Amino acid sequence: MVDPTLAVGKTTRMARAIWSGSLSFGLVNVPVGLFSATQDKTIHFNQFESGTADRIRYKKVNERTGREVDQSKIVKGFNLGDGEYVMLTDEELNAADPERSRNISIVDFVEAADIDPLYYRAGYYLAPQGEGARRAYALLRQAMLAESKIAIATLVMRNKEYLVAVRPGDADDVLVVQTMFFADEVRAPSEELPNLPRDEEFNEREVAIARQLIDAMSSSFEAEQYHDTHRERVEELIASKHEGHEIVLEAPPPAPKVVDLMAALEASVKAASKGSGPKADEKPTKKGAAAQTRGKQTATKAATKPAEAQRRTARKKAS
Repeated sequence: MVDPTLAVGKTTRMARAIWSGSLSFGLVNVPVGLFSATQDKTIHFNQFESGTADRIRYKKVNERTGREVDQSKIVKGFNLGDGEYVMLTDEELNAADPERSRNISIVDFVEAADIDPLYYRAGYYLAPQGEGARRAYALLRQAMLAESKIAIATLVMRNKEYLVAVRPGDADDVLVVQTMFFADEVRAPSEELPNLPRDEEFNEREVAIARQLIDAMSSSFEAEQYHDTHRERVEELIASKHEGHEIVLEAPPPAPKVVDLMAALEASVKAASKGSGPKADEKPTKKGAAAQTRGKQTATKAATKPAEAQRRTARKKAS
């Protein structure tokens, strides 16, 4: 029997450029291609009528008549409010398209720390196209590393203009392109979010224990240590049902109770410390009985894992 989850989230296609052009800085032009740096592993489902093998299909219909409308007769409308729309055809919208350019033109070099990560959209790899482009590509990457700078440029792709950051990758001698939001696309939290802390004050003990918890949970970032546990559970569920097993529904865990902040902090540090082993300068702290119990349960489950993974699991459960 074929395992239905073997193909879930997998890709067998070789990487291919989704955009080709040149990267320019000053009078230097480097032929490059843009490649996806990530892949979507979301599990997708088709829809069926319950109790049948009949697929559900969607049609574009006229809201008033209920009749299906051919794609060639569909135009776009911008809602002005109160039921008034401005109708635009694809041909009319093409007049507003950015100038078609096959060039990533660097306009500034900036400090990476000057850019709030909130501005980043998606990541791509930028690769030289052809043997003759490799030297200029490598020189730009090396110079950016030496200066600790990243480049700001613009890119037109799929009829949309993007602000992008070009930076040296952490490995494999590659340049990374990250599309960015423009300034007017990023919301100001002070204008959007209610109940932000304004005049909160803490005593030295509260701050010290909070810092101690951070210290107890601190480690180097290793991306391989983190997994999409929800996707893994869905894959297991698919395989189990495919094998004819009955799916048993479990009751959701109860919502955590609101406890005293200091008690919660101290118990969290205590649970995290048990997962990582005592530190010479570490003092016991508290975080609440519920968090402490979760930390003990996690430590038991992680008993066969390496020490670092055990410490990470206990810390996460403690928080």
